[in-house]
Amino acid sequence: MTCFSFFFRKKAASSVTRTVELDEVVSGILNVTVYTYKELQIAAENFSEKNKIGQGGFGSVYKGTLKNGTLAAIKVLSAESRQGSQEFLTEIEVIANIEHDNLVKLYGCCAEGNHRILVYGYLENNSLAQTLLGGGHSSIQFSWSARCKICVGVARGLAFLHEEVRPHIIHRDIKASNILLDKDLSPKISDFGLAKFIAPNLTHVSTRVAGTAGYLAPEYAIRGQVTRKADVYSFGVLILEIICGRCNTNRRLPLKEQYLLPMVWEHHEREQLVELVDTALNGIFNVEEACKFLKIGLLCTQDMPKLRPSMSTVVEMLTGERDVNEERYPNQGCFMNSWIRQKATEIRPVQDLHLTQYLPQGGLSIRHLHQKT
Repeated sequence: MTCFSFFFRKKAASSVTRTVELDEVVSGILNVTVYTYKELQIAAENFSEKNKIGQGGFGSVYKGTLKNGTLAAIKVLSAESRQGSQEFLTEIEVIANIEHDNLVKLYGCCAEGNHRILVYGYLENNSLAQTLLGGGHSSIQFSWSARCKICVGVARGLAFLHEEVRPHIIHRDIKASNILLDKDLSPKISDFGLAKFIAPNLTHVSTRVAGTAGYLAPEYAIRGQVTRKADVYSFGVLILEIICGRCNTNRRLPLKEQYLLPMVWEHHEREQLVELVDTALNGIFNVEEACKFLKIGLLCTQDMPKLRPSMSTVVEMLTGERDVNEERYPNQGCFMNSWIRQKATEIRPVQDLHLTQYLPQGGLSIRHLHQKT
């Protein structure tokens, strides 16, 4: 691991000084091409609307053609972006020196003046959030085999980050909008701005909570303790979304159907998991395999981190190398799901720099933490 994160944090507060130092630091990172703003402006045809392929709180993404003819996704961070200079550097550091079939490929970046731009390989089919969970606005048909491939691919990418990279990497923001799809619907994990390095001998890292509501593991959301198992939890939520074809939270639905995770638990207890499989599949799927994938999602979202499987174990279960039915399933008693189901009318939003989490009036207490139903 390079030392530039520490280097950057120690610098003076002046914005001018920070800009100069950021340019210097980026230039010193190995395996990263540094583009000029002019190069990228030409590549994206002056960042024209017809080249825009995505937009969010971070800024905009444009399709562009680099000087060598390579198609690229050019992510231009806005001045108001939640992804500040530290996150910009973290993303470059994490992804520049690792390569895997299920991780996005970083071509380079631009840190010229006030511009913060990341350049990735172009992926034709946007993100899972825009396509599978986009409310029917996409023409892509997600067959059962395509969904299986996406689940396995994301699991393999996370297993690589957690167990093969040194130091290990915790992504911290696994969600549908951060899973991009190529022309063959192969998944690529993206957005490493919140990633954390963790030494193999450490059990957890304490940090300010960041991420996305609905995907956050309880121990991380409440105590700020992040481990690989926090990513496992997020993956568990994601796999449920992929199989059920809906977002984990939808407040337009009747109250008892708004939260996906409690619904899956209830159907598991009634042995009716197959009823939750996405109706868009028109019944064309392997029933046994679908129920297995939903059970894996439940295993990954258990309340206690130590009960969640590692991502390499998840890969083995998804691919049939390990029998899911040999794993122990607890009763639903997960405090967060029970509390959401019972206290939904008392929920209020709480804003954080990177987080919108939902807490009861007066906040969470030890009573909430240990509540069982």
